[in-house]
Amino acid sequence: MKFGIDMGHNCPPDTGAKGIKLEDNLTVEVSTKVIAKLRSLGHEAISCKPDRADSVSQSLGRRCNIANRNKVDIFVSIHFNAFNGQANGTEVFAQTDAGRKIAQPVLNEIRKLGFFSRGVKNGSHLYVIKNTNMPAILIECCFIDSAKDMQLYDGEAMASAIVTGLTGKVASAPVNAVKDEEQNTDTSILRLQKALNQLNITDKNGKPLDEDNFTGPATTSAVEKFQKMAGIIPSGMANSTTWNAINQILSKRLVQGNQTSGPIIRYLQYRVGADPDGIYGLNTEAAIKKFQQQNGLTADGIVGAPTWQKLIG
Repeated sequence: MKFGIDMGHNCPPDTGAKGIKLEDNLTVEVSTKVIAKLRSLGHEAISCKPDRADSVSQSLGRRCNIANRNKVDIFVSIHFNAFNGQANGTEVFAQTDAGRKIAQPVLNEIRKLGFFSRGVKNGSHLYVIKNTNMPAILIECCFIDSAKDMQLYDGEAMASAIVTGLTGKVASAPVNAVKDEEQNTDTSILRLQKALNQLNITDKNGKPLDEDNFTGPATTSAVEKFQKMAGIIPSGMANSTTWNAINQILSKRLVQGNQTSGPIIRYLQYRVGADPDGIYGLNTEAAIKKFQQQNGLTADGIVGAPTWQKLIG
C-alpha cells in the first residue's frame, strides 16, 4: 500500500494555528512518526508537503500534485484544531464512501487515547480532499488551544493510533509510553505487573500477578483483560495504546461530569459496576455515587483524590 502523508501547513505563507502549542510543530512530529511507522510495517509512505510555495493556494495545490503524480493509494492530511479554548476532541474529514471507511477506524483509534470524538465529517469543502485522485482524509488530531487535549496529547501515541487505524496493525517500530502526570516512561514488565495489580486487574484465574518481571500466561491474560476493559484491541501485548491508557488512569485526573471519556471512564465503570461504554452518563454517575457512599465518601459523583485513593491507592 502506498500512502501520501500530508504534513499540514509548514510551508510559509501556509502556516498553522497557534495555541498552547504550535500546529506546525505538532504536525511535523506526528507526520514524521506516521511515515516511519508505516514504512516499518512494509508500506510505502511519501511526504506530500511542498518545499516552498508563494501562496496558501499554491501550497495546497502542490500537495495534491505530489499525491496524484505518485499515484498513492490513500492520501492522509494531518492537522490540529484551534477555536475558543473550550472546544476539544478529534475529528476526521472525508468526502467519499471509501474515504469515510478509512476515516472511521482512524477516529476510533484516536478516541481510545481519551480524546472526545467529534465524528467523521463531510470534507467536500476541503481543497486537498476535493483535488486528490484517491480516497482522502484530513485528520484534526485535537485542539491545540484546549488544556484538556494538550494534557492528553502525546505525539508517539497519536502517530501510533493513526497508523493502527489506517492499517489495522500496530507498528513494529519501538514506541515510548505516553507520559503520565509524573512523567513515568518506564515500560518494563515489572512496572506493567505492578500497575495492573494497582488497578486490580487480575489474570484469567482471578488472581493478582506475581511481580516477577517475566511475561508469562498470567501477565498476558491480565493485559488482555485490561485491554478489553479499556476498549483496546485485546492482543495481550502492552503496546503504546495500552500504556497510554494505563498512564491516563494512574494520573488520577479529576473526573467531573462528561468532560472525561475513554479509558479513564471505562476503568471507573469497570470498578463501580456500570455499563462500560466510555461515557459519563446518568447510570455511571449513579454507580460512582453508590461507590462513594459505600466507602464513606461524599457522594457527589466527582472522582477526585479521595475517590481515587479508594480505587487505586
